[in-house]
Amino acid sequence: MHAKTDSDGTSVDTSWQPRSPRRLVYYVQSPSNHDMEKMSYGSSPTVSPPHLYYHCSPIHHSRESSTSRFSNSLKMPRSLSAWKHTRINDEDGGYHDGDDDEDGGGGARKLKLYFIGFLFFVLLFTVFCLILWGASKAYKPEILVKSMVFENFYVQAGNDQTGVPTDMLSLNSTVKIHYRNPATFFAVHVTSTPLEIHYFQLKLASGQMKKFSQPRKSRRTVVTVVRGSQVPLYGGVPHLADATEHVNKAAVPLNLTFSLRSRAYILGRLVKSKFSMRVRCTVILTGKKLGKPHNLTEACVYH
Repeated sequence: MHAKTDSDGTSVDTSWQPRSPRRLVYYVQSPSNHDMEKMSYGSSPTVSPPHLYYHCSPIHHSRESSTSRFSNSLKMPRSLSAWKHTRINDEDGGYHDGDDDEDGGGGARKLKLYFIGFLFFVLLFTVFCLILWGASKAYKPEILVKSMVFENFYVQAGNDQTGVPTDMLSLNSTVKIHYRNPATFFAVHVTSTPLEIHYFQLKLASGQMKKFSQPRKSRRTVVTVVRGSQVPLYGGVPHLADATEHVNKAAVPLNLTFSLRSRAYILGRLVKSKFSMRVRCTVILTGKKLGKPHNLTEACVYH
C-alpha cells in the first residue's frame, strides 16, 4: 500500500467536480381562441396563460410580466368595442348612443316619408279638383232670348260730325233674356259683351247688360235696353227711305248679336269653370209693331 501524501489528500478528483448548471428548458402554451374570447369578454384579467416547466427558474418573474403585458394587449379590443357602444355624455349634460349614423338615417327616412305623404296629398287634392271641374261641365247654363220690343225709331235729315248731310236714325228697344243655372253645388257669375243691332255691317244700336250672380238651381229674366241715337245712314238703309213720311210702311231686317260669359267658382277660387255662348237673332223692324214684342224663341242661334 502506498502511503497517502499531502498531494494525494489534497488532490481533488476532477471527475467529481460539479458541472456547470444545465440550461433550463421551459414550454409556453399559447391560449386557444376560446380562451382569448373569454379573456376579451369577461374572464378575469389576472389569469395568465399556463406555463409548463421542469425546474424553478429565476426568470419566472420576467415571464409573468411578459404574459401580463400580453393579457393586457388582449383586453384593448374589448375596451374599444365597449367605448363604441357606451353612452357618451353630451355637452348639455344629456346622453346619446354612440351610433350616430343610425339616428341620422332615421331622420332622413322620416323626412322622406313626410315628403312622400305631402306629394300624395297634393296628387289626391288635384284629382279631386279635376273631378269637380269635370262634373261642373255637365251643368251648362241655359240661355233663351225670349223677345224683343222696338219702342220707337225715327229717321230724319241731319248732318254727321263732319257736316256731311245724311239721314239720321234714332232707335230705342228692349231685349228680354231668360237665364237658368242648373248646377246643384255652385253659383255662376254672368257677364256679357254689348248687345248690338246691325243692318248687315252697319251698327244701328247697342246696349250693355248688367253683370249678375246666379245662385244654384235658380233662374231669372234679364231685360236690357238697346238704343241708338243720331246714327248716320249715308243711304245705306234703302228700306228706310220712306220712313220719314210713312213710318208704318217701314220693314227693316236686323240682326241682334252678343256673347254671354258665365264663370263658376268651386272651392273658393281654386277651381274655375267657364261657359261662353254666342247668340245671333234675326228680327224684322216694322212700323206696325212698334211697342209690341217680337217673339225670338225660334229666331236665335246659340253657339
